[in-house]
Amino acid sequence: MIPRVVIAAPSSSAGKTTVAVGLMAALRRAGHTVAGFKVGPDYIDPGFHAVATGRPGRNLDPMLSGEERVAPLFKHGAAGADLAVIEGVMGLYDGALGTEGYSSTAHVSKLLQAPVVLVVDASAAGRSVGAVVQGFVAYDTGVRIVGVILNKVGSDRHEAEVRAGVAPTGVPVLGVLRRDTRLTVPSRHLGLIPADEQREQAAAAVDAAAELVKQGVDLEAFVAAARAAAPLDATAWDPAAEVTPAEEGRPVIAMAGGPVFSFRYTETAELLTAAGADVVTFDPLHESLPEATSALYLGGGFPELHAEALSGNLVLRDQVAAEIAAGLPVVAECAGLLYLCRELDGHQLTGVLPAKGQMTSRLTLGYRTAVAASTTAIFDEGRRVHGHEFHRTTVEFDEEIPAAWYLPGGQREGFARAQIHASYLHLHWTATPDVPARFVAAARVHAGLEK
Repeated sequence: MIPRVVIAAPSSSAGKTTVAVGLMAALRRAGHTVAGFKVGPDYIDPGFHAVATGRPGRNLDPMLSGEERVAPLFKHGAAGADLAVIEGVMGLYDGALGTEGYSSTAHVSKLLQAPVVLVVDASAAGRSVGAVVQGFVAYDTGVRIVGVILNKVGSDRHEAEVRAGVAPTGVPVLGVLRRDTRLTVPSRHLGLIPADEQREQAAAAVDAAAELVKQGVDLEAFVAAARAAAPLDATAWDPAAEVTPAEEGRPVIAMAGGPVFSFRYTETAELLTAAGADVVTFDPLHESLPEATSALYLGGGFPELHAEALSGNLVLRDQVAAEIAAGLPVVAECAGLLYLCRELDGHQLTGVLPAKGQMTSRLTLGYRTAVAASTTAIFDEGRRVHGHEFHRTTVEFDEEIPAAWYLPGGQREGFARAQIHASYLHLHWTATPDVPARFVAAARVHAGLEK
């Protein structure tokens, strides 16, 4: 039995993240061990979850991992916790386009048999909030909405009016939060600035959210709602059951981290470790490759905002280019793809790929179904995967190159050759455990541990 609640809302920008993070932090301070989760492919919110809970933030995404893995991944991530808070995505019933709500918050709540608390932005309404709540309750009776938290309430009179509107629905009001300027967190073109980039500000925002929730939410009622969740009939996901490590020798896989490369799933390192690698995180802004590096993983992030500093680390730039030329296996996703380019917004980078990247005003966002365009150390030609793109940059290649993926319509994307796989696509490797296993195998070969 894992007590759990999903924090949802009628739409984006209602305050889900503020409430979810505040609840995680307030409950932790009340003596609970809290596990935090985010529905969907978001990388930024789980960073704030980690600040609030003191545990790794994790994602639950049926589209990327497969719905059969959602409950097992939840149980794995909640191990050792006595309470779980799952932050939803967009509106409660909004999922992947054209799928009738697949991968929505409602979908995940059903997979977890978890009660839902609805956060409603009441700043521009009064009694009408009751109609919104009633509509969300009636829309899908398979989703169990057990409470409402009213956000951005302006005054006592405003609160009384909103409560009067909600009362006929029979859904209890678990909390009322007033407007608070301390909750403002700096944002940029892809949402909030990651917690890894602004640790002091992130901690201050989490503290403010925790205090607001402590004052405005009935934490005992919230915990009671979480404990009323049904037992979850699922076996916890275990990375060690997905891969078989070699008996001798552990290659070092360098994993980019720091402020630039903060977009990566927690389970990625767990799978690589279970497959027999020693995963060592390093900061490409200031450091060189870890000693004895036998493979390199470059995840996502904001290289466009740190291009000058990345360019200034000449030692790492030359080292990465030389090691890859000598056969170092590398997987690069989004920011990693840009780092391997010759330049980014005019700043010189590694030059591994004959390409230049640049920032644009156009947002590329959404799930993708992709097919591997060729066979490499990581993928076999024809392998079909589900991934996600999230960026405002473009990459222009100087010449015809071997693509990593074919997207719908025959569009070519990324770069793949032998031991290199670089693209904009982010994958949740729990759905493809052979990928980390093959990556570690390639690292072993490069390290001379096997042929």
